[in-house]
Amino acid sequence: MKRATQAAETPQVGRSVPRLESWLKVTGRAEYVHNLRLPGMLYGKIFRASVAHGRIKRIDVAAAQAVGGVHRVVTGEDIRKLVPEPYYGPAFHDQPILALDKVRYVGEPVAVVLASDPHVAEEAAHLIMAEYEELPAVYDEVEAMSSRAIVHEALKPAGTFPDLKHLKGKTNTNVALDFHLRRGDAQAALNIAHRVFEHRFRTQQVMHTPLEPLVSVAESTERSLVIHTASQSPSFVRIEIARLLGWPENRIRVRVPFLGGGFGAKLYIKLEALVAVLSLLTGKPVKISLTMEEQFFTITKHASTFRIKSGVTGDGRVLARECEVWWNGGAYADIGPRVTQKSGFTAPGPYDIDHVHIDSYSLYTNLPPAGALRGFGIPQLVWAYESHTDMVARELGIDPIEFRRRNLLREGRPQATGTLMRDAALEKVLDRLSILMDWGKPFDRGTATLKRGRGVAIGFKACIANTASLAAVSVNADGSCTVYTSCVDMGQASDTAMAQIAAEVLRIPAETVTVVHSDTDVTPFDMATLGSRSLFHSGNAVKLAAEDALKRIHELRTELKLPADTAIPEVFRKKYGMRAGSVTGAGNFIPPYTPPDENGQTDNATPFWMVGASGVELEVDTETGRVRVTRLVNVADVGTPINPRVVQTQLSGAAIMQLGFTLFEKMQFDEAGQLRNASLAEYKIPGFLDLPEEIVNEAVSAHQGTGPFGGKGVGETGTFGVSPAIANAIHDAVGVRLTSLPMNPEAVFMALAEKK
Repeated sequence: MKRATQAAETPQVGRSVPRLESWLKVTGRAEYVHNLRLPGMLYGKIFRASVAHGRIKRIDVAAAQAVGGVHRVVTGEDIRKLVPEPYYGPAFHDQPILALDKVRYVGEPVAVVLASDPHVAEEAAHLIMAEYEELPAVYDEVEAMSSRAIVHEALKPAGTFPDLKHLKGKTNTNVALDFHLRRGDAQAALNIAHRVFEHRFRTQQVMHTPLEPLVSVAESTERSLVIHTASQSPSFVRIEIARLLGWPENRIRVRVPFLGGGFGAKLYIKLEALVAVLSLLTGKPVKISLTMEEQFFTITKHASTFRIKSGVTGDGRVLARECEVWWNGGAYADIGPRVTQKSGFTAPGPYDIDHVHIDSYSLYTNLPPAGALRGFGIPQLVWAYESHTDMVARELGIDPIEFRRRNLLREGRPQATGTLMRDAALEKVLDRLSILMDWGKPFDRGTATLKRGRGVAIGFKACIANTASLAAVSVNADGSCTVYTSCVDMGQASDTAMAQIAAEVLRIPAETVTVVHSDTDVTPFDMATLGSRSLFHSGNAVKLAAEDALKRIHELRTELKLPADTAIPEVFRKKYGMRAGSVTGAGNFIPPYTPPDENGQTDNATPFWMVGASGVELEVDTETGRVRVTRLVNVADVGTPINPRVVQTQLSGAAIMQLGFTLFEKMQFDEAGQLRNASLAEYKIPGFLDLPEEIVNEAVSAHQGTGPFGGKGVGETGTFGVSPAIANAIHDAVGVRLTSLPMNPEAVFMALAEKK
């Protein structure tokens, strides 16, 4: 450990600083909510709905209440006595804390048993009986557009986020949001195109599988409420709980220690409202910890259907693109409308297309709710448009990389929204991918039964806009530094990155910086840790705060008539006559944003663009349909890497996660909406034997002009191109085109059989 009084000898940004929290995790000292025990704490176990859509006729809790050790059984009607309008949600206030009047999916929370022992609570929960009047249900997102099975009779827009303030409640429909983008005249351009291509693609519903399932603890008094929770958005939790209770925010404290993974599962409110009201009803601390099985019934990734139509010239230039997208949001909207809108922005792909017609729909169904999962819909979208792109290129007889290069957006050109492309190294990324894949060299095609192929894909994403991040930086008398930020470290090494940014400004070693974990009584507001926004948004806030602190130190030097290079400890000694005192700087960062008009047009859709490309080499066993990825290449534009080693691990982790979604993972529902594989015994995620023999990660030389020291987010970038690159490689190997995920052995085998 470096002494605090030592000045940094080298730049701190661009160093592969070992993760500052690592020693806590490897020694078992890291704090997680799962480990929290409070005196007198009650444990909650949730009783869940057994039908997909039905009116609640009766809930019988007598047998559960009679079990020894049970403190209380709580239903939605009990909660309504404390909170008259017990509905929450980031886009719509549509989700009840516990089901009221009716249930909308199998697995929806209906009642909670509270006991001093979690096993007693679980035993008692099995004794609850519920009777329902079943209603027609709808499960498919396209069918939901016209289905007579209406999931919500009315909607209440939350009005929380600036980019979703246009939401309006609708009746007699399952559409939560319809987003439309129009540029040029797509139909006229399609009419004059040399060739027109139209394809349809599907993605499946999957779940996040963080190592740490959802868990929350609440402890209350008549005047205050403390929530300890595994959340990616503590500031939002406080705002929403205050709204539900009608309390001022300063009576609510939300603490978040380390997270054992999140990937979007722990955004906004999940368990926090439930444990809060349970604690208030009982006057005791209450803890609810979900099992991995229960995660499947809490939040998922959107299933989706895409229809893409492109018109091209004879020399391979895309003139026009139509795209229609249906997003399966499940029973409650969560943040699905933002997924719909943000993906709609980039539905044409990273290509220079003058004529664009996009329709994107967020739809309610009677399946578990869908929300954010590592990309806000972009991996699904890239899967569709990059599979489509390869199909068009091969049909035209143009090399797939050359076809993409001819159509790429360049710096300063307008994207489909009208926003000019800035600091997006699309061409660099594609060129580097081509080199790393040895694209122009001969390729071993395998044997008679073991065929080999390769494929590429490139995608981009507009980062979430118009969201605020605040930070504070306190410089101590010995020259050490403390960073206060509500950016949540959930394994992405954000603590280390924030320390490096502050250290770079203050010219001290990053190892002398401490980052205080999210605590709404201590750390300032941050919208949420999501969407690869944190390095850019929170990082800029930390940089501004550190600069403010440094300015104040310079002012002290001037006041004391000290040389400009006087060490910080000497400044404080001169000021206070001893080693004492501190200086605190504040930073507030909100990037500019212009809401889109009725045609989806805006001159400022995003504060920055994320760019990622993938290339794969694989083998297909033609006798079994098994696909084995042998080599995976990820190339990304992450601006200036703040910590190169972390960038490498982020790209690998994201790509491996997407590999699972591509080849294995799928939530399987029966005709009654019952999930059939709600455990990791039946729900297949990648194991070590499923990983490629070689994974290559590379960040191209780039610079984000508005980012902290040229940096920008990376967490989602490695997901973009994996699925279509694999699909394109399968086609390259065996000549079959799969258009639905996952591409498991059965799907590949059936496609091969149909080809024969």
